[in-house]
This record gives sequence, structure tokens and C-alpha cells, in this order.
Amino acid sequence: MPGSLIQQGATVMCVHGGQAMPTVPSPAVTLDGLPAAAIGDPWTVVGCPGVLPPVPPCVTAQWVVGTTRVTSDGQPLVIQTGEAICTPAGTPLLPVLTQVRVTAT
Repeated sequence: MPGSLIQQGATVMCVHGGQAMPTVPSPAVTLDGLPAAAIGDPWTVVGCPGVLPPVPPCVTAQWVVGTTRVTSDGQPLVIQTGEAICTPAGTPLLPVLTQVRVTAT
């Protein structure tokens, strides 16, 4: 499914409200002058309050579904319609605000 590519600096949050950021963006592709994010790279989540026990706060996240036709350095890119899983909670990430000029499948 097509969607906007996600770049470093995009607003991506865990479902509990923590801010997620790519740890190693892909400098080979830039969007609005900022590096794109590849699905193979881990993300950090800060400020997640978590929920009542036994679910701990989100600490990291990994995108598991990204682009199928567009790659950077052989890696699929993170796409707004993709899927990510937070660790250790197992909940998704939610892209809130991304660039809108470049879409891919």
C-alpha cells in the first residue's frame, strides 16, 4: 500500500504518547533535506509513560513492514502505512506528522 516516506525529524509516537526516533537514518536518501529512515534500523522511544502493570513502557521499536519497491542501500524504507512493533510492550508506532511530497510502495 502506498504512503509517505518517513524521514528523521518526523513526528512518530508510540500508542502511549512516547516520541520515537530513528537511531541510524539512511543518508543516501533525503526528504526535505533530512535523511530517510530504513526499516532495518532500530528506533528509540523516549517519554513513554507505559500503562498500568504488567505492560512496561516502550523503549525501542523496529519497523517490520516498509516499502516494497523503493530501497536505500538495499534496505526498504519506512513508510507511513508500514508497521512497527515497540519493545517490550509489543504495541505499534504511529506516524503523526511526516513529509508529504514523496510517496512510495
